[in-house]
Amino acid sequence: MCGRFSLNQTGDDLAAAFHLKAVPPVAPRYNIAPTQPVAAAVATADHPEPYFELLRWGLIPSWAKDPAIGNRLINARAETVSEKPSFRAAFKRRRCLIMADGFYEWQQRASRKTKQSHYIFLKGHQPFAFAGLWEHWSDPVSGGELQTCTILTTAPNELMEPIHNRMPVILPTADYAAWLDPSYDQPQTLQAMLRPYAAAAMERYPVSTLVNKPQHDLPACLEPLDADDVEL
Repeated sequence: MCGRFSLNQTGDDLAAAFHLKAVPPVAPRYNIAPTQPVAAAVATADHPEPYFELLRWGLIPSWAKDPAIGNRLINARAETVSEKPSFRAAFKRRRCLIMADGFYEWQQRASRKTKQSHYIFLKGHQPFAFAGLWEHWSDPVSGGELQTCTILTTAPNELMEPIHNRMPVILPTADYAAWLDPSYDQPQTLQAMLRPYAAAAMERYPVSTLVNKPQHDLPACLEPLDADDVEL
């Protein structure tokens, strides 16, 4: 799964990386957690040119009566996303790029009492896109509206396999346009994009338990642990 990630890039860097006309200043984030706003690129039938949007992490299907369902839908399995009622409409028409420059995963220790957190990123620390889905939800009682999202996951690559049995889908830049295009409806081609990213292009290192608490949104979350402090 993917339960935490980071984004510490300028608006200009994000605009260039995701082929957007403009991105407003984005506050640096070191420990983004579910239910929080995340930076994304989206496109719609009425606005086919991709643009920047803030989405709430945790997808609420348009038909949901209780927004709390979003707390359980922070990830969607790539293998079944086209079939699940919560995701299949968004998979057809509301795909997005969720902006990140690293993510965290927790590895079970041999003692099985605690887990070791790891920070994973692309070599060079450049920004990248998680494959995401988004939805527009209207509260049937208050009339309030939310735009929410989920991150797709797939099988782990060789870098991730020792840590966890899933990893987020990181899209190559060549796939951005087709993934965002709401008129593009080639299920087999879209499904083929949802594959593990090349392990050789990624790096990871262990980090402290500071990241375990969402309120710790600090640069220190990214600092690597000394080898003597790692116990697996």
